[in-house]
Amino acid sequence: MWNPEQYRRYRDERSRPFFELLAQVDAPDARTIADLGCGPGELTATLLERWPNARIYGVDNSAEMLAAAAQFAIPGRLSFELADAATWQPPAPLDLLISNATLHWLPNHDTLLPRLVSLLAPHGVFAFQVPGNFDQPSHTILKQIRTSPRWAAKVGWGADRSAASQSPAWYFELLTGLGMKVNAWETTYLHVLQGEDAVLEWAKGTALRPVVAVLNAEEQAEFTVEYAARLREAYPHREYGTLLPFRRIFVVASK
Repeated sequence: MWNPEQYRRYRDERSRPFFELLAQVDAPDARTIADLGCGPGELTATLLERWPNARIYGVDNSAEMLAAAAQFAIPGRLSFELADAATWQPPAPLDLLISNATLHWLPNHDTLLPRLVSLLAPHGVFAFQVPGNFDQPSHTILKQIRTSPRWAAKVGWGADRSAASQSPAWYFELLTGLGMKVNAWETTYLHVLQGEDAVLEWAKGTALRPVVAVLNAEEQAEFTVEYAARLREAYPHREYGTLLPFRRIFVVASK
């Protein structure tokens, strides 16, 4: 169950990659646009500023996120839909398909991406960003704890999402093989997070969410205490805040 307010806690850090992705999109005449994994809808709504004449669809598989997004809906211009990003079918071919920090939740990018490209109109653009930080302590510590003897029976399951996100070169090869013109790059952000247990609060909005969701309240507290203690060692708090390096992978592919 997604918590829109927890996700928004570091909204500036989470929104910056969205706008840096869009800065590389050349689609001035786009009329049909979709945002896969639109979340609470704030960023999707900003697309109307650049494409005021477009019909825009926000798609997410979280009813909680879409409830938060409903305030941004504009009949005939911007709508939000509950659907699986892997199987969603637009009502018409898309001039622009955007996905920001969503596709890493979905496996098999070698088959997923060709399907998403097939949703594009002639001269359509596919722009996406995925995290590439699954080898960092925030993720490796989480995996170590949930697969430990204490927790393995309850939360040791789960796909290794580090196998979902690929390198910029991998995406370049796949998409050029589909006849696309590709711009791919990566950026490592150095986020300076404020507040107590800042990296834990960041993880509560994403990676930690599906783990604690299957635990009862007492187990959630126990798991979180252990995770927080180890995060404090890996990400020490300084007088300026807590430094969180975060690598992200960007791709803009045009037909």
